[in-house]
Parts: sequence; structure tokens; C-alpha cells
Amino acid sequence: MHGWLPFLIQLVTFVVLCCAIGRRTRQWSLSRLPAALLVGVAGAGALYWYITSLGIAGAPAPVRLWIWTALGGFAVALLILGWSGSRWRRRGLAALSVPLCGLCALLMMNLWVGYFPTAYVAWNKFTVGKVPDEVDRWSVTAMQLKGVRPPRGVVVPVSTGSKESGFAHRAELVYLPPAWFASNPPPPLPTVMMIGSQLNTPADWIWAGNAKATLDKYAAAHDGNAPVFVFVDATGSFNNDTECVNSSHGNSSAHLTKEVVPYMISNFGVSPKPQNWGVVGWSMGGTCAVQLAARHPNLFSAFVDIAGDLSPNIGSKEQTVAKLYGGDESKWAEFDPSTVMEHYGRYHGISGLFEIPGTAAACNAPGPGVPRDARANPEGQDIAAGTLCEIAQQHGISAEVRALLGLHDWGFANESFVDALPWIAGKLGTPGTTTPAPSPAAVSAAGTQGAAPGPPEAPGAAATSHTDPKF
Repeated sequence: MHGWLPFLIQLVTFVVLCCAIGRRTRQWSLSRLPAALLVGVAGAGALYWYITSLGIAGAPAPVRLWIWTALGGFAVALLILGWSGSRWRRRGLAALSVPLCGLCALLMMNLWVGYFPTAYVAWNKFTVGKVPDEVDRWSVTAMQLKGVRPPRGVVVPVSTGSKESGFAHRAELVYLPPAWFASNPPPPLPTVMMIGSQLNTPADWIWAGNAKATLDKYAAAHDGNAPVFVFVDATGSFNNDTECVNSSHGNSSAHLTKEVVPYMISNFGVSPKPQNWGVVGWSMGGTCAVQLAARHPNLFSAFVDIAGDLSPNIGSKEQTVAKLYGGDESKWAEFDPSTVMEHYGRYHGISGLFEIPGTAAACNAPGPGVPRDARANPEGQDIAAGTLCEIAQQHGISAEVRALLGLHDWGFANESFVDALPWIAGKLGTPGTTTPAPSPAAVSAAGTQGAAPGPPEAPGAAATSHTDPKF
């Protein structure tokens, strides 16, 4: 979807649109044609305003997105204003140009976010519905009872419930590696919670992020061993930006921690120990990963933040407090990773990896030569990865930053997950794997890495224990 196909579609669309305009009367060209152009520009401006209002702080959209949006509005106006007095051939071309311009705008949107890396993925997502190797829960039970060990991992749709949180969510997905079928009951494998971007479905990590293929390749190289992965629904709907917090947009945090985690332990027999649980997130999900691990060290011991933000946000801090927390600034502090780590004190046995688009990596105070995160804080503060990594190290978390070439899109999420999978699988004690050696900076800063999770050291009067019910 980034090669010859989009170019060909744009070329055909431009030719069709030019033919639809054709030669007109002088009066029509001086009155209705400018009006159609004005409609197109207004449409592009409206889309720009809408995307900005969503609080998306990624890399700037390609210019061609706004061009094709404007041409789409122009095509609609051309069809309406030019219908009277036109021949049926020209009317047909004008009608055809409308969906073609819309398709071109969608292709440019996809070029921006990388939602559909190939035409095959797009076709299957809209026609098949099921992800690769998807089976139902009864089939998994039958395979386990018969001692059938699949050559690749399988994906199971699950309903984790909402009794505790009241959070209305969609069906979620669980990846079971071949090693899970080795015995009955299954071995207590480690588990990784996977969270996608702001505009998402639970299957996006599998389709757009190619996670299923990545996991199968890893498991094949380790005699079928890999963590169990749960692809969660952190938003409840495609465009509901929850930032994985408890807010007016839904109790997403409560769902992930009080419903998903217990469900996985009771239904799939995974390890209940925090040292065997991790969380990986991309974009909004990266922000979620840091926040969840910082607030719940009793549940998670490792996190991977792929191009996340400095703090959960839907715009500036003022906009976030007003729209997400109903004006309650204490709620913002409750879910802000920097504030949480400062209040917690010193962590034990927690590891973090920050993956960002760039050409060099650093885990220190931002300064010259430090790569700029593509999801920089909307208020223009210091880059998220370097700032959070430094704070994490100061509080005993073994953290490091890795920079990979790429843009803020699903293609980068895919490459980052390939890079991070051996790291988190080793950190969580996956059978048949070795724990990766941390960078020297992470060793010197964390100091206590490898220790079992436990209560924090005396953090002072301002510290807040994560056993507090509000957390």
C-alpha cells in the first residue's frame, strides 16, 4: 500500500476528474467552478480541524491527504453544480470521480498511519473478519484434551467481562503459543498485555502490526515457547480516546487491571506472578504501558513503550483535565507516570524499554543530539522517552531507550515489536529464553534490577503506596 498501487489509483483519479471538468462555458467557469473549489478547500479545512480536535500529536499528515480531501469536496460540488446541462458521459465521469477521490484520501490517510500495510491485509480485514489461525475456545479445549500441539500459535476471541469496571468493550484476543498445549493443565507461561493506538480495534496489532507472524517466528526459534499475549480493548470503540485511565470516557484502567488480568489467570492458567507479566503498547498504548507498570508494580514487572507520550493526554494539559477528568486536576496527577513514579519512591524488579523513531538513543535529560520523539508532548515539553526513562532510572527501574529508523506509523510499531520481543520475553522468564543484558546506563541507574518485586523503600511523607484503593 506504499508502492505502485496508490500512485496508479491517484493517476487514474486525476485523469477522470479532469475529464469530468472538461470544457465549459465561460460563465460556468467563472462562477460555479470557483464555488466548487471553495467547497473543496472548506472540506479539507474541516477535516484538519477534526483531526486536530482529536488530540493526535503524531507526525504531520502528508500534504497529499489535504489535497485529495479538497479534491474530494470539489468533485462532490462539481457533480451537483455541473449536473444541469451536462451530457450523461460527463455526468458519469463526475459521479465516478467522487468515490475515487475519497479512495485517494483514504490511501493518503493510510500512508500516514500505516493502518493497512498491504492490500491483502485491507481485503481480509473487511471481508474475512477473522485473524490468522483464529479458533474458538471450545476448539482450544478439545486440542488440549487430545494433546494436539499446533505448529503455530492460535488466536482465541474472549470476553473478559465488565462487572468490576462497567467498561463497555469489544471482544478481545488471546495468542496461545504452541508450548501452551504441552500439558493439561497448561504450563504457567508469562503473559504480555498488548495495547494499540488511539484509533484502534483489538485486532490491529495482528493485522496492522503483524504481531501474529512475529510471535510465530519467535516461538518457532524457541521450540514453541513464547509468552501468552492478550490483545486488549483499551478504548471500547474505534474513536474513544481513553488513554487507559478511569475517566469520563470509561474506566479503561480498571478493566485492564481488574478484569483482563484475573481472567487470563483463571481461564488460561498463566502465571499469576508479577515478574511474569508485562505490557507492550504503541502510540497511545505506549503511554498506557508506562502508566500501568508505574501504577501497578504488583501486577507488571516489564513494559515496552513504543513512541508513547509523556503523559495520558487528549491535547494540552488543560484540555485533558477538562475533557478527560471533568476538571479534576488530582485525577490527572493520579495517572501521570512522572508524578506516580515521584510519589511511589523506589521500585524493585521493574524493567522498561522505550522504542522511538530516530537515529540515536539516549536515556538522559533532553539536550543536543537526543532524538526527538514523534509523539512529543503537545505543550512542547521535553521529549517523552528521554524524560520518562531518566525519571524511571532515578526510581530504581531498569530502563533504556532504543531508537529505530522509521515514522510514527504501524510499520514502525511492527519493527519495534520485532526488536522488543526477545527483550520482554527474556525479562518475563519465558522458558527456553535468556534474559537480555541491559545497557550499562540501565545497570548503573537501576542498581537493584533482578530483585523480586516488593514494597517500596521508605519514600518519604509524599509517597503513595500502590495498594491504595484509588490506584
